[in-house]
Amino acid sequence: MTKILSFSSDISSISLPDKFTYPYNYIPHKLAKIASEELQAYLQNQTDFIHDFGINTPENENALGKMFGVLVVQQSNGNLGYLTAFSGKLADNTQHKHFVPPVFDVLDKNGFYLKTEDKLNQLSLEIETLEESADYIDSKNVYNNALALNATLLSEEQNKIKLRRKKRKELKKQNNQQNINEEFYLREYEVYLNEKTHPLKVQFECFQLKINDLKKERANLSARVQHKIFEQYQFLNSNQEVKNLLNIFDCSQQNIPAGAGDCCAPKLLQYAFKHDLKPICMAEFWWGKPLNTSIRKHQNYYPACTGKCKPILTHMLKEMLVDENPLTAQLNKEKELKIIYEDEDLVVLNKPHELLTVSGKEFKDSVYSRVKKLYPNATGPLVVHRLDMSTSGILLIAKSEETYKHLQAQFINKTIKKRYVALLDGILQTKKGEINLPIRVDLDDRPKQLVCYEHGKKAFTKWETVEVINNKTKVYFYPITGRTHQLRVHSAHNLGLNTAIVGDDLYGEKSDRLYLHAEKITFIHPTSKKEISFTSSSPF
Repeated sequence: MTKILSFSSDISSISLPDKFTYPYNYIPHKLAKIASEELQAYLQNQTDFIHDFGINTPENENALGKMFGVLVVQQSNGNLGYLTAFSGKLADNTQHKHFVPPVFDVLDKNGFYLKTEDKLNQLSLEIETLEESADYIDSKNVYNNALALNATLLSEEQNKIKLRRKKRKELKKQNNQQNINEEFYLREYEVYLNEKTHPLKVQFECFQLKINDLKKERANLSARVQHKIFEQYQFLNSNQEVKNLLNIFDCSQQNIPAGAGDCCAPKLLQYAFKHDLKPICMAEFWWGKPLNTSIRKHQNYYPACTGKCKPILTHMLKEMLVDENPLTAQLNKEKELKIIYEDEDLVVLNKPHELLTVSGKEFKDSVYSRVKKLYPNATGPLVVHRLDMSTSGILLIAKSEETYKHLQAQFINKTIKKRYVALLDGILQTKKGEINLPIRVDLDDRPKQLVCYEHGKKAFTKWETVEVINNKTKVYFYPITGRTHQLRVHSAHNLGLNTAIVGDDLYGEKSDRLYLHAEKITFIHPTSKKEISFTSSSPF
């Protein structure tokens, strides 16, 4: 059964894009938006499956939002249609009639994975049964108690010998032969104790050996089936070249991420290439309740992830005409670096938006590279702190290592005061407050950050409303910590302000720029020891 869906909307007047969508940074083409809206209308009214997305039941802990995708395609006869996909599983299934199938269906009832999973579950049950058996637990406790008693008895004998030696020393009756005899006695006593507990050790290790053998068998079987699964995920491109996950990911350098190949984009392109359909444009959107970790908003569009999808899509989009990364064009534009203040010790700069603070792998132009040319005789790291590439505003530059260390110490001790101004895409319910959400990098989608209470670093922000303009709120942010993307995450996350900064292409919606500006900084001058402040007026 074909998975191509016909547009119900009139698209006859819409021109096709010249190039395919750049998947990692895009504004959806009009055709992709129409296809997305039609898919959303289906999701609102469908009766094909039962799944609580949490749209009307946000309090339901089991409700789960989902990423969906559309791919506009052209058939050999020139007609346009579109394909739809969901990430991972939906309603505990990998296949539904409205959506393209997975690249490889691990839940195929006749497939090897479910059969192997039964064997793995059987091994796990055997291990659990052994570990929870009374005989094993008794054997383990008796052996461990015997070891503890041996350690106590040996320690008591050692202490007795120490006291005798101390007494001989006080009486100046040192006796080397006695010392040797005592050392020999301790070794013999330890051997005696070990021999006494040996039968208990043998009994315990007999149980443990069985458990370890079962765990080893389970691990080997799991590794074999995982390797076989990676081989079955085979991806086509427009040249009908095939690569599997093992070919795509360098397993000597990294593990293949969990869920690789099950996102929307690879599924959609695979179906298109397999059925001789020409990809025209695509888009992915979130449907339902937001996550408590990474930032997802109902109906917002999102790029393909970099960790799982980018290596796969690099192969799948090979030799296709793809839009240029809009970031490249932004970073290649000439931007003026204004000096607000300068003396013998330091420089205060106004960084424009879309300029890196420090050079990256792909883009070399940065504040650091420019400052290095401006002050060739300066020593030390120069850049005292950083601003996100898309954030504009005040940056401190140290001309010497001594100044750098002095200013760095103020940042570390949190005595430097900073104020940011931002324009948020909505109206806040309160006038001021504090946000305390720990943050760490999203390993599957760098450079994005996510909220993580287990591994995240402390991130603390104070804020206050300045004014409301055209349903948008201007706020002041006072970051107490300085985590990567802290203000952007604290703004957009549903546990924070739940309102993204205007123009935030990572956590909100694209615009002409990110409306975040480092407006004011106050610190102690390293030479004069006086508190000084500098302000850079907000450009918005």
